[in-house]
Parts: sequence; C-alpha cells; structure tokens
Amino acid sequence: MHLKTEDISRIEIEYDSGVIPPPYSHVFKLKIGFGKNFLDTNLELFYTDREELSEEDIFNEGFSLNDDYQFQGEVPKVWEQPLKELYAKSKWSNNKLDEEGGISVLAKDLHGKISRTVPLNQQDWQFFAQDYIQSIYELNKKEAPLTISYLIQKPDENADIKITVKFAIRKVEVVVNGQDKEMEWEKAKELLGFVFLPDYDYDQAKERKPDQNGEFIDCGDGYWHNMQKGVFNIDDSFDAKSRIKAGFRKLI
Repeated sequence: MHLKTEDISRIEIEYDSGVIPPPYSHVFKLKIGFGKNFLDTNLELFYTDREELSEEDIFNEGFSLNDDYQFQGEVPKVWEQPLKELYAKSKWSNNKLDEEGGISVLAKDLHGKISRTVPLNQQDWQFFAQDYIQSIYELNKKEAPLTISYLIQKPDENADIKITVKFAIRKVEVVVNGQDKEMEWEKAKELLGFVFLPDYDYDQAKERKPDQNGEFIDCGDGYWHNMQKGVFNIDDSFDAKSRIKAGFRKLI
C-alpha cells in the first residue's frame, strides 16, 4: 500500500547488507519523523558477523573495534522534501528481502495507517540513506564536510578549485581561484560519483600541493594525485577520468 505523500508523518528505512562478508557487513535503521522545523531522527547502525575475525583482520580493512553508531537528534528540514519526493516516485514490491539484503521501508501517515514494503528502486534509497547518514555524521561532529580540491597548472591555463559538500544542510560551496561560485546539489553529487570511481595509486601520491605542470586532485584525504600518471579507470568501458576533468573545468 502506497500512502499519500502529503499525509506521511514518519518514515523508517531499514537496511541489511546481505551476503557482504565481515568486517563490511552491517545493518542500520533510520527512523525519521517530520516535525515543524526539523526531522526528528534516530539512527542505529551495527556491524555484524565479526566474531570469527581477529583484531588484525578488522584493522587491516580500515575499521576499528567500535564502528557501531547511534544517534538521536534533529536533522535540518531541508532533507524532508527530497525524502518525500523519493517516496512519491518509488514503486514497491510486497516480497521480502532475500539473502542479497537491501532496504525496506515503513511509512506511517497522519491517520495512523502504516505501510511496510520494499522499494523496487533500491539504489535510489540506498544512496539517499548514505547521504542522510553522512549528514548525521557532520551534525554530530563525527566527520567534517568533504572537500575535494582540483588543480590545473599549464602554460596556458591555471585553476585552483575547491568543492566543499555539506551534507548536513545539503549545500555545496565552490571556490575557483579565490572566487565563490554556485553549484547545484545534484550536479555536485554526480561529480563526486565520478571522483570515487577510479583507482588512485597512493604510492605515487604527494602530500604537498604540486608545483609542476599538470592536473591534480586531492579527494579529501590530503594526498594529491596526478591525473595523468596516478589515476586509473577501473572499467575500460567508462572513462571516469575524462568525466572528472570535464566536471571541474565546467566550474572555471
């Protein structure tokens, strides 16, 4: 049953990573209530099936022994409309999730009606949930806003570009050669998607800002990668590097 979007008072998003092995396997539940000036939010995220892993196994994959996370608080109302738009456009299945895992959604309306179902557009819901959780991390000071830096240094062209993505307020700040510029949220998300597709060779990366000719990118961790020599497309059928270069050039 699909409730009327305008009547919804609460949405719960539940996720299970399914067959993904530990230490990556996890589950989470997002409870989101629509208030007057904010979204009343509760997050419970737990990593699963780690009992048979050694501490070294967990550390080697970039995790810690305390990766579970819980939050209860207020999220800015700017997230309400995107969530309701996603609900409104979604199509649903009455089937339960299988061993592959995924997202299920519970919606409750102002009249007390409840709908529990599985969205067919799983990827859209997973992307939304990831972004929403990132906003919680920013609000709770677990993580700082993501800043991507891009540098073009050529005899006939110079550009120093910074994009700061503030998930907490769904806002993108762009600075090009010291000048503020505007960028739409969805355009920024599309560019970020390209940025994190290639393989980055950290053996060639530099911690100092480059001063030689070329094009370079810092993905937010302080390491500068040469776009020509240190960044490699993983999929031969999709040239993510060209999309990255074009995306940043559009901001100049």
